[in-house]
Amino acid sequence: MSDTDRALGAAWRDEFPWQFLTRLCEIDDRLGGHPGERRAADLVAAGLESAGIGPTIEPFEMQRWTRGRAELAVSMSPAGHNGFAAGEPIDRSFETFALPYSPAGDVHGELVDVGHGTPDEIDAADVGGKVALASTDSPAGERRVHRMEKLGHAAAAGAAAFVFHNHRPGQLPPTGALRFDHEAAIPGIGVSHETGAWLTEYADRGADTSIAVAATTEQSESQNVVGSLGPDTDEEIVLLAHYDAHDVAEGALDNGCGITVAVAAARILADLDLDCGVRVAGVGCEELGLMGSAALAEAVDLDRVKAVVNVDGAGRHRDLHAITHTADAMADAAERVSDHTAQPISVSDRPHPYSDHWPFLHEGVPALQLHSHRAGEAGRWERGWTHTRADTRDKADPRILREHAMLAALLVRELTTVDPDRVDTDALRERLHEDGAEPGMRAAGVWPDSWE
Repeated sequence: MSDTDRALGAAWRDEFPWQFLTRLCEIDDRLGGHPGERRAADLVAAGLESAGIGPTIEPFEMQRWTRGRAELAVSMSPAGHNGFAAGEPIDRSFETFALPYSPAGDVHGELVDVGHGTPDEIDAADVGGKVALASTDSPAGERRVHRMEKLGHAAAAGAAAFVFHNHRPGQLPPTGALRFDHEAAIPGIGVSHETGAWLTEYADRGADTSIAVAATTEQSESQNVVGSLGPDTDEEIVLLAHYDAHDVAEGALDNGCGITVAVAAARILADLDLDCGVRVAGVGCEELGLMGSAALAEAVDLDRVKAVVNVDGAGRHRDLHAITHTADAMADAAERVSDHTAQPISVSDRPHPYSDHWPFLHEGVPALQLHSHRAGEAGRWERGWTHTRADTRDKADPRILREHAMLAALLVRELTTVDPDRVDTDALRERLHEDGAEPGMRAAGVWPDSWE
């Protein structure tokens, strides 16, 4: 029996992934810069130590956002509007969450429905001094419009606040950072799909809304957990995953499953013969703006990094999905592992900047992001339970965690044997422009300065 067969056989029966995810989900508030995030970093360090990897804790500075209360109320006089008969006045309150990096504030203004919140829809509406209301979804068949772009464009058009309503029924108020590492220009809150249905109707009837957000943003510190395995070579593969999560839930799927897969894969890789070294990192503050991965990219010699494997979204659903971000060698490696193991690994090459591969990719490092989807749903993007308080451990599956850890380990080992070409950043820039991603990246403040 080969070393690989023995390592995979042991991994198939290993209870570590589920135990690790369980302990991670028991930690309260893993939002970047908070004590729970540091406790999660210590757990990641212990997981790497169990693989014989001696990790170090590498701190970095960041802006810590702390949640206070958030309130949303709608009022309307009984005078009638748009054909509605006069009746009793409307005065209702709804459950809501402030989104990270929302500034504190009290806003009063007319509620205006801007559909999906695309630039064209916002430009067509009169949002000056008003509260913009938009779905978290994007128009069917068109590019995805990120919430940062929606809020940024609305703020530039003079909106006083922004309300995001979940486009999926039954999946609760959503959250997600409004900017990267600093406060947004206007308050932003999230509400459920069901609340959004009421608000859309009330906006059509000319309702006023009141929003109150209490929150603070202050200088603080987060950390990465970094270790190495395999031979000491001139080149290395970087295997990373973020362990922070939004404070409204356990963060089991995003990204508890991902960091579990990465640490479990490292335990497998520690028992394999590798052609080059592997740097393994649990990074902080992804949800607040990729700060941990940016600090890691600054700390390593990027000329030595052959490729980065970002485990963000793996371990959630049955089938592994590889996003290759235009790098052909990444696609080829994924297809070889899929063929060899007879396990489905779907592949897409469309690049995006909203996860921890980005600080490496925009400098030309080939990147592979490991995500997952339900059987038969390849190519569909749905956030699902993540970024809501329903992101809990019961949504995860021990078998999927083990299988994806094995596949991730085999993918990393495969990449140690190849010498992928660097990503042509000019071609990457053009691809993002063609895909329509550039306006959103500029609005979100993530278009690289080096590309100007």
